[in-house]
Amino acid sequence: MLELDSQVQYVKGVGPARAVALAAKGITTVEDLLYYLPFRYEDRSNPRRIADLRPGEMATLVAEVRTSALFRTRRMPIFEMTVGELGDHRPPEFGKSPPATIKCMWFNATYLKDRFKPGQVLALYGKVEEDKRHPGRLQLMQPQIEVLSEDPEENEEALPESLEIGRIVPIYEGMGKGMLTSRGLRRVIRSALESVNPELPETIPEPVRKRMGLIPRMQAFWRAHWPEPDEPLRNLQASRSAAHIRLIFEELFFLQLGLELKRRSLRERPGISFRLDESIREALKRILPFKPTAAQKKVLGEIAADMRQAIPMRRLLQGDVGSGKTIVAFQAAIIAIENGYQVALMAPTEILATQHYFSARSILEKAGYRIVLLTGSLEQDRKRDIRRHLAQGNAQLVIGTHALIEEKVEFARPGLIIVDEQHRFGVMQRLKIMKKSRDDAENTPEPDVLVMTATPIPRTLALTIYGELDVSIIDELPPGRTPTITRRVADTRSDEVFDFVRKQVAAGHQAYVVYPVIEEGAMEGELKAAIQMYDELRKHILPDLRIGLLHGRMEADEKDSVMRRFQRRELDILVSTTVIEVGVDVPNATVMVIEHAERFGLSQLHQLRGRIGRGAAKSYCILMTGSKISEEGEQRLATMVRTQDGFEIAETDLQLRGPGEFFGTRQSGIPSFRVANLVRDRELMEAARREAAFVLSGSAEVPQSEVSRALVHLRASWQRRYGLVEVG
Repeated sequence: MLELDSQVQYVKGVGPARAVALAAKGITTVEDLLYYLPFRYEDRSNPRRIADLRPGEMATLVAEVRTSALFRTRRMPIFEMTVGELGDHRPPEFGKSPPATIKCMWFNATYLKDRFKPGQVLALYGKVEEDKRHPGRLQLMQPQIEVLSEDPEENEEALPESLEIGRIVPIYEGMGKGMLTSRGLRRVIRSALESVNPELPETIPEPVRKRMGLIPRMQAFWRAHWPEPDEPLRNLQASRSAAHIRLIFEELFFLQLGLELKRRSLRERPGISFRLDESIREALKRILPFKPTAAQKKVLGEIAADMRQAIPMRRLLQGDVGSGKTIVAFQAAIIAIENGYQVALMAPTEILATQHYFSARSILEKAGYRIVLLTGSLEQDRKRDIRRHLAQGNAQLVIGTHALIEEKVEFARPGLIIVDEQHRFGVMQRLKIMKKSRDDAENTPEPDVLVMTATPIPRTLALTIYGELDVSIIDELPPGRTPTITRRVADTRSDEVFDFVRKQVAAGHQAYVVYPVIEEGAMEGELKAAIQMYDELRKHILPDLRIGLLHGRMEADEKDSVMRRFQRRELDILVSTTVIEVGVDVPNATVMVIEHAERFGLSQLHQLRGRIGRGAAKSYCILMTGSKISEEGEQRLATMVRTQDGFEIAETDLQLRGPGEFFGTRQSGIPSFRVANLVRDRELMEAARREAAFVLSGSAEVPQSEVSRALVHLRASWQRRYGLVEVG
């Protein structure tokens, strides 16, 4: 008898060689194998008579081999087999219809030669088509086959139970270059189910199972792989059968249980209790360059309430482009500084860090706060000076890039760490900056952490990656901001587009023109490149306008110089790649032309559009497209034209790309799920979070023995199952 933690190679039909193919898919134990669920199901429960078949349908037959042969054509070998109804061996009679037979065909199937003999009973499943060479006759194309009986004398007897017909059949993704086909996996997984200890201990506490109406775990494994005959096929295909819901909920429940434990652990750590008296409120009012929106006030209130508590704040601040996250972050910084602590703000690029630095100086320096910038491109002497000021406590706010997490950087009295566009940092980088200032002393208070993003994150994703963080959302744009008009235009109308750009510049505004690549040959296909088009625009299309170029391969000081010139209106047009996607703030820019817009991700397009519409003037985003656009590209473009709601765009982006690629990187801390899907299972994720909190609430409804068993299971599987490290 096998246990769930038994090595998969000991399952009948696997062995060492197939175990290697399974391991490549992350399947090393019996439990892993049982979680390898079918990606779809086929209803083969009602075998048909040959005479009843119709063209175009998928059909299951139980039939007897009549003849078979391999034919070689100029193009490929074709294996043909004729099968007939069981037991119908009548010779053709004059004036009567011949016995019902049907031809089956397989292309490039030399491996089937000599596999079959007359009289064998087969189960066949495939698509019925009309034989074009013999109108009125039907044929089965590339059907799946299972030999049910070798002896014609047994044809009328009860046939053995089949894994291929007479039931709803699971279809698996094969693996290992033919090492394990879908059919082979059916046999292996069936063997595992029959061999594993049927008395599986339950992992989810009984009160939760009752509240959620969950079936037993072992029953869920059986019914997910071998559904009951009356199970609606639509529930199986949508992963909404009782078996699927049990297995999906279990995976999400233990994820949320782990995150809830992290939240509770965080509340037990010592933090800084910042005072928030009238003098600090006055200091906050003094720095405000404009009247805050109701959403900004609400979010600052949530942050301030966290900072007053003697536990470390861990809060995610979400807000669409231009919603005013930065001024809220600066206000949080003032609270810390006025309490005698230092603040660090880390940004993913030097351009964004430098922009934050100049914004902070213009808003905070006049109030007497000491601000420094620390980036990788600074000269060593300058870096040394800044590090000394930080270590001595002379600098109250440091803004920088990854340079902030270097070992040499130390803070005298850290109180608040702000991480901007945090999804661009890897998990370990976020962990470093959060722990940067933690003293070895046991009771040293930890600094508060505020992470910000202008990339709206769908709630299910936020509950997964940032499940231990509290979430604040700025869902309102500052007054005076007008919606950006978005239009899609074929690149054959580029003359009209650049005429429009010229008119906007003549009216005193500026424009961006963005390309997907830096130079020709950087990507396949006929894509325009930034460097070549910069020359084309400057010399031929718009020679009378002042045009600058910005891309990722330029030196940091060169990038900075170009951006400064654009911000000072010394340039009319900035030709760029997506290096301007995040953080560039030029309120006078009213036009964003994106060439080959079909090649950009939805989140990128939204971020690029967010670079304009930052002033009072009407702004325009023009999506120029090439001639070949994929179906997914069409969906992205249609979404951009339809809406400017960042969260609606994020939900669409998540559905199109999937969780693993939502941020364009797989290092962002998203766990790898075996059966759950963050797009499909958002309601179950919410339920799992609620039930995890219930289990850990100390309620008398949940026996302590059940809680303990769940925690033992969690600790045994947390790192291996979810691949998460501590990020707060």
